[in-house]
Amino acid sequence: MSALAVLLMGPTGAGKTDLALKLAERLPVEIVSVDSALVYRGMDLGTAKPDAALRSRWVHHLIDIRDPTENFSAGEFVEEAAQVMRSIWARGLTPLLVGGTMLYFHALTAGIADLPAADARVRAQIDARAAELGWARLHAELAQVDPQAARRIHVNDPQRIQRALEVHRLTGRSISELQRLGTPVLPDTRYLEFALAPTRREDLHDRLAERFRQMMRAGFLEEVRALRARGDLTREHPSMRAVGYRQLWQHLAGECSLERAVESGIAASRQLAKRQLTWLRRRPLARWVDPSTVPLEQIVGDIAAAAANPARGSVRVSSSD
Repeated sequence: MSALAVLLMGPTGAGKTDLALKLAERLPVEIVSVDSALVYRGMDLGTAKPDAALRSRWVHHLIDIRDPTENFSAGEFVEEAAQVMRSIWARGLTPLLVGGTMLYFHALTAGIADLPAADARVRAQIDARAAELGWARLHAELAQVDPQAARRIHVNDPQRIQRALEVHRLTGRSISELQRLGTPVLPDTRYLEFALAPTRREDLHDRLAERFRQMMRAGFLEEVRALRARGDLTREHPSMRAVGYRQLWQHLAGECSLERAVESGIAASRQLAKRQLTWLRRRPLARWVDPSTVPLEQIVGDIAAAAANPARGSVRVSSSD
């Protein structure tokens, strides 16, 4: 019999953490984080990381496993997530994978492509071109050779723009094409997928604005100031390009007012949510749940019933538009 894993996906600010904790009260699960920022130690407030009390009560995996100076790739996520999931199944429990890093969900369920290793010479050429023309121009060039990748990679994400262009230069094929050829690392797994997202975009936007301001009241600026004061981090590290951190870093560098940084952070949060929803709409098996119209307890009960019988479980479905 194949093993079962429950995927709780959704845009930032949709309420995934609260729902995951409710599910952990009802189901024999352990939570596995699917978030590219929660892996970093010291990045707590800006990532809405579950606090120590919650994590001591319910097991959370793949949180605080890297220093912010380190990279963490989709391939590393798949390798570590697969190992954790096997250990959870060995204990007779079900992995509950929760997060908003859609690339990680895709890599886990569809597989990692056999991509070429990094090439220092090609990367130097791309960096030199970016220094001359700007990353926005290189993003436009990516759109010419790989429109699909350009749609999912933000214009302000130089690391992923560079990688997609590097793969195309090295292989003559798009990274999107090669990624479709991946082999799942856990091929015998049944994935029960749920997409948590408000139907009305305005509801999500309001939640994101209030959440960002709540983070600021809780000390988010001080958290970024402490990270910057370490001296070994720069704005070029992937961790510091996370939403919110990048904008507050700019303020601390004297490049904009705090008010402007906050508004930019809120706008970036909304842009991130839009990209996450685009990824989610490409997952045909995901069951959409609207937390603004369906009571949390009902969602918990429906997901619990579906997990007990994946072939027949049902959840009230909302529009994903």
